[in-house]
Amino acid sequence: MQDTVKILEDFISRELIQIDTGALFSTSMVPKMPGFDYRRVEGMLLGVAIGDALGNTTEGMFPGERRKRFGEIREYLPDPVTGKEYGYPSDDTQLTFWTLDQLMEDGGFVPGHLTDRFASGGEIFGIGRTVREFIAHRKAGVPWYQCGPNSAGNGAIMRIAPMLIPHLKTGGTKVWADTAIAAMITHNDRASISACLAYIAMLYELMGMDGAPHAGWWKEQYVGCTNDLEGENSTYFTRNEVFFDFAGPLWRFIEYVIPWAAERKLSSLEACDAWYSGAYLLETVPSVLYILSKHAHDPQEAIVRAVNDTVDNDTIASLVGAAIGALYGPEAFPDTWTQRLTGRTSHNDDGTVQQLIAKSKQVFWDQQ
Repeated sequence: MQDTVKILEDFISRELIQIDTGALFSTSMVPKMPGFDYRRVEGMLLGVAIGDALGNTTEGMFPGERRKRFGEIREYLPDPVTGKEYGYPSDDTQLTFWTLDQLMEDGGFVPGHLTDRFASGGEIFGIGRTVREFIAHRKAGVPWYQCGPNSAGNGAIMRIAPMLIPHLKTGGTKVWADTAIAAMITHNDRASISACLAYIAMLYELMGMDGAPHAGWWKEQYVGCTNDLEGENSTYFTRNEVFFDFAGPLWRFIEYVIPWAAERKLSSLEACDAWYSGAYLLETVPSVLYILSKHAHDPQEAIVRAVNDTVDNDTIASLVGAAIGALYGPEAFPDTWTQRLTGRTSHNDDGTVQQLIAKSKQVFWDQQ
């Protein structure tokens, strides 16, 4: 197995990866004890697929337009192609479970193997511009560590959750190197890599909680993880006139806008409209954090709000769903959501998601 800690150190020293050496990289993850309930992991993975499928059929719609056409979405809508009310995947589910499958095949993280899995795994549903560019680079023979464009889109964080799983039983610091390098494969960007690291750290903490954390935890945890990783030298701008004068790193934006919305007691719809809620991380990350800060105590409502109140609702709902699943396990999801989830990662492989979730326990928990 490759020593990703040394690889990361080399990449940082040669400025091949867009991230700083922050405190998180030297923070040792405490191994989960033998009594750990692996259903938290199963819930996290299931939450990715369920959130994605609930939002998939109306991705990209403005919330007002969506509500006029469909009302409040609380179940899977009829698929535009099949007409069936089942949960079908987008690229969020595909890339997440391709990641999980590759980790199991390799017994851990091998960066080049995951790169090639993404680049040659088949049709990616709703592929984004950055991932398309990444694939073109790889097919042109570019080294795996130079394929990822400098992009602050949400295409890395949407698939990053499985990177936590191989380390739950062993602990240590390697999880952070694995996560940073896995993120840079497609999105070599400070906001993206730091967001992926913070999200993994938060999922780990949620798996050890007995209930939802206090509302301020989400912002505090995110900023605490990312402020020295992203640093002060990255400059991002917003696409919404409410915050048109902002210029700075993502963590600074989060530090400001989450309390701003909370002080005004904005609904998730109002807040997400204020900063917009598309596939740009300055929109995706505050949307996820704010929805969870308001609704994590009510797992179904948290996902419903992500599906109904945002524009890039499949990705935002999948990120919210993973957090909810890590916090509560599969029991957080209604039977109709789990039973009508196709579990596909391609066109015709029904049940693959469920099979990979079950296999992950055998590979990374029962056999280690």
